[in-house]
Amino acid sequence: MTEQPPDAARAERVSAMPDGSTLRLALVVGGLILAVLLGFGLGRLGAGDAARAVGYDSALADHAHAPGTGAHDHGADQGLAAQATGLSVSAGGYTVVPSTVDFAAGRPAELRFQIRDAQRRPVTRFAVVHDKPMHVIVVRRDLTGYQHLHPTMAADGTWSVPLTLPRPGVWRAYADFTALADDGRQTAVTLGTDLVAAGDYQPRALPAAATATTVDGFAVDYQGNPQAGLSVPLTFRIGTDGGTAPLERYLGAYGHLVALREGDLGYLHVHPEPDLVDGTVRFWLTVPGSGRYRLYLDFQVAGVVRTAEFTVDVR
Repeated sequence: MTEQPPDAARAERVSAMPDGSTLRLALVVGGLILAVLLGFGLGRLGAGDAARAVGYDSALADHAHAPGTGAHDHGADQGLAAQATGLSVSAGGYTVVPSTVDFAAGRPAELRFQIRDAQRRPVTRFAVVHDKPMHVIVVRRDLTGYQHLHPTMAADGTWSVPLTLPRPGVWRAYADFTALADDGRQTAVTLGTDLVAAGDYQPRALPAAATATTVDGFAVDYQGNPQAGLSVPLTFRIGTDGGTAPLERYLGAYGHLVALREGDLGYLHVHPEPDLVDGTVRFWLTVPGSGRYRLYLDFQVAGVVRTAEFTVDVR
C-alpha cells in the first residue's frame, strides 16, 4: 500500500470534516430531537410529578385563570382531571377500611375508618387541603341526602365523625385526602366505600337539569356549559332580596363544589378560584364523558353553610 505524503494526508482529513453549515444543521436537528424526547417525557409525568417538577409545595396548586377565560384543554394534567375517582376502596397504594358499614336509618351513629398504605399500615400523615386534612362526602345511591363532613383523627390513624343516614338504602362515602410520605411526597386520593341503612329503599328520581335554585331564601344560579374532556368555568351567583349575598370564606374559598356522576357515582375533582370574580364564585369543572351529573355547591353566609344542588346533562 502506497503511503501518502504528509501534506496530502492533512488535506484529506480536512476535506472529510463537515463545513460550518453542515455542523450547524446537525446541531439544530439534534436539538429538535432532544426537545421532542423531553416533551414526551414530561407528558408522561402524573399531575403530582409535574407539580413537583415546577416547584409546587402544595398538594393542589391554585387553579387560577384570567377573567373571561373560556373552556380549554389542560394538557399534561388532562388525563387526571377527566377521570372520575372514588369508584373503589383502593387506589394509589391506599385503602379505606371502615370499622362498620351498617347503620340504622334515622339514628345518630359514628362513622369510623382508617386509611392504610400498601403494607396495610395505618396512615397518620396528611396534607391540609382546602383547610382540612380529610373531607368525607356521603350521599345515597340516588344522589340524595348529600353531606360534607370533616372527621377527626386519633393517634392510631382512626378517623371518626358523627353520621346519621336519614333514610334506608345504600349510601356512598368518599374519603378525599392527600397523604404525606416520609420523603415529603404528596399523593391526592379519593376512595369510596358503601354504607347500608336497612329498610325499605324508595329511590327518588333525579330532578331535571336546571341552572337556578333556591336554598333557605337564597337564589343561586350558575353560568357555564360543561363539556366532556374540557375544563370549563362554572360561575355561581348567590343572591338575596337585597342583592348579592355577603359570602364568607368556606374551606379556603368562597364556596366548595362537589360533582358526582349518575350511575356509578364517580367523584369529580372541581378546582375553585380562591377569590370572588365580580361578586361570583368560579370553579373549573372537567367531566370525562356524556351523562348526568349532580352538583353540590356549599357556601357560607353569617357562619352557616348551605348547599345548593343542580342536575347537569352533558351530551
